[in-house]
Amino acid sequence: MDFDKAVFSILNFQDGILNLRKFSALGLKLTIDTSANTLMYDDFFENLRNKEYSRLDKHQHIYLDYTGGGMYAESQIEAHFALLKEKILGNPHSTNPTSQLSTTLVAEARQKVLDFFNAKDYYCVFTQNASNALKIIGECYPFNSRSHFMLLTDNHNSVNGIREFCMSKGGKVTYAPIFFDNLRIDDDFVQKELSKENIFEHKLFAFPAQSNVSGIKHDLKWIKIAQDQGWDVLLDAAAFVPSNRLDLSAVRPDFVCVSFYKIFGYPTGLGCLLIKKDKFETLHKPWFAGGTVSFVSVNALHYSLMDNHERFEDGTLNYLDIPAIKTGLEYIEKIGIEKINNRIVSMRTYLCEELKKLKHNTGQSLIHVSGPEDNNNIGGTMIMNFYYPNGERYDFELIEELANKNNISLRSGCFCNPGLDETNSCLTEEELSKYYTGSKSYSYKDMEKFFGRMRGATRISFGIATVKRDLDAFIRFASSLLDK
Repeated sequence: MDFDKAVFSILNFQDGILNLRKFSALGLKLTIDTSANTLMYDDFFENLRNKEYSRLDKHQHIYLDYTGGGMYAESQIEAHFALLKEKILGNPHSTNPTSQLSTTLVAEARQKVLDFFNAKDYYCVFTQNASNALKIIGECYPFNSRSHFMLLTDNHNSVNGIREFCMSKGGKVTYAPIFFDNLRIDDDFVQKELSKENIFEHKLFAFPAQSNVSGIKHDLKWIKIAQDQGWDVLLDAAAFVPSNRLDLSAVRPDFVCVSFYKIFGYPTGLGCLLIKKDKFETLHKPWFAGGTVSFVSVNALHYSLMDNHERFEDGTLNYLDIPAIKTGLEYIEKIGIEKINNRIVSMRTYLCEELKKLKHNTGQSLIHVSGPEDNNNIGGTMIMNFYYPNGERYDFELIEELANKNNISLRSGCFCNPGLDETNSCLTEEELSKYYTGSKSYSYKDMEKFFGRMRGATRISFGIATVKRDLDAFIRFASSLLDK
């Protein structure tokens, strides 16, 4: 192979990933520039921003809250609105022409979801959001006095809430801790709990594929490890799938929750629960509703639930918005999820290195980013605190207030993830128990006074529409607080 062809092999992109097979066959090594000033696919995403997200620049807005909500592309909206203007859609629970069309479009969207996640062995249940998907698990998992629900300390409150279903049935709840220094799983603890003597009838282990606060990607190896020990596994994929490929033929959790607006912005109010088919009958629905039953008798007090995804889709589906899911997933496929992932990694690397440079004249760092020093296996979500020159911490509410004045959308607080915040704040079970048993009403200020220290932090997150000037604008905003 001559040199020109070798160069062509280096530059041959497939779905945003360098094709290095021919290059490596030459016995050569390739060094990719991952320095702080290099953002991958910069021209591509600049063009995408100008074409699909120009409203951000029109309003001079810096949007850094993609974990809170994704950004929709103009072409998605145009395609979906064109469908609504052209078609006549009716309630799917019938065989009339408008119902049949809605049924077809919903079925196409459902199949697209299964194809996107390579989930041929799963049912796709459309839900109002990821939280509603998790509530189905809480309601329907066969918790009883011989059940064990283990979940990671780093979990969204919609996962934490499942513990109430377990405890109300007399089951055991265990939280697996994360380490303070890197916010990752305590492997030894989890392994020990998973392999304990099997005295439980039903065991469910829940964890997020990616933290909604720190961006840490928790190792998916735990899915098979837990299943091999007789556990069912619930994977919260809501923060993971916007920038990572989830292949459910390679990793096979029993239940997966997803929120679509986190991936591509529109529509809101729609998520899904993916249920592995061989675990479908494990879930025992305690009631029925319209659309979930094949027949019901009033006089005989008898009913028969549907034997597929319809069992858990209560009432009328959001049939006007569900077709937009297919449009959104096709849009992501066109860009390439690997390309998005690589872009996110390069943006985080750039921003972290630039923020490390911000120091007061006293030598005190302006910003501390929680989590590991490296950027391995972390998504585009960063939790941080700001510090005065004397080392005192800024109130996160003040940081958000100042960001608002600069037309920057970020997020502050505990982010519906109290376990991670308690870890970051070094709060012990004893301290927390004293507070919750001794207080009649709860507020952030009361809690701060009781513990004698602040809780909460500032969170920024970036995504498909983020460009370098957004990150630089945040750096300038942060720099404005130096030596203040």
